[in-house]
Amino acid sequence: MRKSEKLKFIYDRLKELYGIPECPLKHETAFQLLTAVVLSAQCTDVRVNLVTPELFAKYGTPEKMAAAAPEEIAGVIRSVGLYQTKSRSLHGLAAMIVERFGGEVPRTMAELLMLPGVGRKSANVLLGNAFGIPGFPADTHVQRLLTRLGVASKRDPVMAEREVCKNLAPEYWTDFSHLLITHGRRCCSARNPECGRCPLRQECKFER
Repeated sequence: MRKSEKLKFIYDRLKELYGIPECPLKHETAFQLLTAVVLSAQCTDVRVNLVTPELFAKYGTPEKMAAAAPEEIAGVIRSVGLYQTKSRSLHGLAAMIVERFGGEVPRTMAELLMLPGVGRKSANVLLGNAFGIPGFPADTHVQRLLTRLGVASKRDPVMAEREVCKNLAPEYWTDFSHLLITHGRRCCSARNPECGRCPLRQECKFER
């Protein structure tokens, strides 16, 4: 089976199993999603969703976030890991959005990567979920599954992203990332994958 065929097979099998998962980070605007994505680094989506209602009520627009001091933002997100670093990133990206992009979250990878605290994964999450622009968010968890399944030859998220985007049609990228993350959480964990009940076990290259 060619890599393109295998990727589509995996996509179809996971979609059959899980449907199309929605973005787990609660948001109403592109800026709110961007904020939540920055907070989600080394933190659970559940914890982020507990923090963002108060954060969005106070600083839910780039203008309000930019006008706040990083210390004020930090006070709201204190229960999130690395909250001091993240508060500075949020203040900095909000200020850049206001000053450089007229208060509108940019819609290109190159421009998003200019923002403090935003990497390729975060930018792809935003492009796909806020703007409907194809993007494949790949982090170490997504890369782990792709490597186990034999469709990513490099142990690096950026290389995994490139291999998927080269071999899978763009309309599947965003949903495929969500499906892999869901499968990783429900079945294929890093330390104790439940291989016996995995619907992809025959395609998997993982060896205990």
